[in-house]
Amino acid sequence: MISIIPITDKKLLAKFIDFPHSLYKDDPYYVPELFIAQRDLLTPGKHPFHEHSTVKLFLACEEDRVKGRIAAILNNNHNQFNKTNEGFFGFFDCENDEEAAAQLFKTAIEWLQQKGVSKIIGPVNPSTNEPCGLLIDGFDKPPMAMMTYNKPYYSRLIEQNNFVKNVDLLAYYLDTKTTDERPVRLQKALEERLAKRNIIIRQINMKDFKNETIKLKEVYNAAWDKNLGFVPMTENEFKYLAKDLKLVLDPGFCLVAEHEGKIVGFGLAIPNINQILRKVKKGRLLPSGLFKILLGKKKINEVRVLALGVIEGYKKMGIEACFYASIINRAKAKNIIGGEASWILESNFLMNKGIRDMDGKVYKTYRLYEKAI
Repeated sequence: MISIIPITDKKLLAKFIDFPHSLYKDDPYYVPELFIAQRDLLTPGKHPFHEHSTVKLFLACEEDRVKGRIAAILNNNHNQFNKTNEGFFGFFDCENDEEAAAQLFKTAIEWLQQKGVSKIIGPVNPSTNEPCGLLIDGFDKPPMAMMTYNKPYYSRLIEQNNFVKNVDLLAYYLDTKTTDERPVRLQKALEERLAKRNIIIRQINMKDFKNETIKLKEVYNAAWDKNLGFVPMTENEFKYLAKDLKLVLDPGFCLVAEHEGKIVGFGLAIPNINQILRKVKKGRLLPSGLFKILLGKKKINEVRVLALGVIEGYKKMGIEACFYASIINRAKAKNIIGGEASWILESNFLMNKGIRDMDGKVYKTYRLYEKAI
């Protein structure tokens, strides 16, 4: 018989975080999350998401054996910004057990109903500003940095509980050997044209990282505010993310467009740290995990284009093409074999066309589900 246990202490939280390690122990593409990062993300007072929203965690157990987990999420900022009344689920992992999955979703939905929401969407971990979406196609390669991964049967477990498609998120792969060189060839001409309008493309200033981060947050919240499901990041959330990214950031892959001192766009690619994290047992930095990360950073040969956006009034001027050209040139100079551009909403025509024009291929598809409750 399946019993549902709410997470109420550190010991249960550790079980919640560690459950995927046993579930995926024989999966060659599984990448463990760092325990300390997951612990902080899920702990009120540690991560700024909890300053405005609520996350409730549950385990599904059969006697003493964990069979699944889920988070019920009330994102107050999302509802306020989008003028909606929605809840979310996330951190969903489960054995191929229909009863366990049904009990987990039932519990999450009941908790959200008590909060008065009318729809549940997911998976998000814990929002669209963090890893989100269920992998439904592309199970033959491990996930890139800050992307999700799951068993193929998850979609069946979710759909059996009457969830339907909300939207698909696309991940493109670009091989540096075959990527269309047109943006690179046009880069100089585009930058000269932009310069006539007093717009320059430059690397992020790591010596002034704090102030740069403040400006980038304003661009992020302005450039992405029309995306489906978008919710602005608070100042504390953006600072928290920037602090984490700074540990792996290569300034050559973090570019800004500046118009007379005002940042109007930025493009960010990060090293695919998952190439190392795959080897960190159970996501523990000690005793050997930290050394694997420090020693392995130089061996990373893939990147993920994590963000690329331009605010209104500066789009279709060639800024995006300059970002891609600079990232491609940097990648080739560092012997990067390829990279992922993700995630892109299936409905984002311009972005999808731009990546396909560079010979980018959709190689993974993620899905957000929804259900009226």
